[in-house]
Amino acid sequence: MEPNKTTIAVGIFDKLANLYQERFMDVSLYADSFHTFCNAVSEPDASILEVACGPGNNTRFLLDIRPDFKIHGTDLAPAMLELARQNNPEAVFSLLDCRQINTLNQQFDAILCGFAFPYLSKTEAIQFINDASTQLLPGGILYISTMEDDNSKSDWQAGSTGDKIFMNYHEAGYLIPALESARFNLIYEDRKRYVSGEKPVTDLILIVRKTVS
Repeated sequence: MEPNKTTIAVGIFDKLANLYQERFMDVSLYADSFHTFCNAVSEPDASILEVACGPGNNTRFLLDIRPDFKIHGTDLAPAMLELARQNNPEAVFSLLDCRQINTLNQQFDAILCGFAFPYLSKTEAIQFINDASTQLLPGGILYISTMEDDNSKSDWQAGSTGDKIFMNYHEAGYLIPALESARFNLIYEDRKRYVSGEKPVTDLILIVRKTVS
């Protein structure tokens, strides 16, 4: 994401954090994928990095399934992080750009990326996949969710509040090969279709495992 797009997105999410929480705290639409993720992470007390955690809605769902998870949630919006801490007092949260996970001096058992890809360009999304591979232990699990459509349709969009944000669409056609090139094996692929406003939306969910050798 270009710096101005990042700044605008962070400002909007900071301003609308409470509204976002009211609208999107329920993540039950993705329950099957979260259960698959939790089952794939077999290690007890597994270390989980969550990027773009928002108000901690995914975090809460995961901890309700696996209270042993040691989750480090990250986001760029301070107001979102404050809500995440309130919703998940047992987790740790910090301010971090998902494009900078390679600055973390730690490898994780799993990485959860539920909300970041719509705010990453194609190039940035592929770079994130490579960085995630580096930050994962052998056999580690990566969860990615993104709006799926032709990448060329990425553009500025106005939400219900009138605030405009740049939304990136991504395609399985380049994400899956990028994952394979980064030493991941696909273990789960699904699509969730719903209507946002009056517009049909498809969410692509991919769960992959890093090769052991």
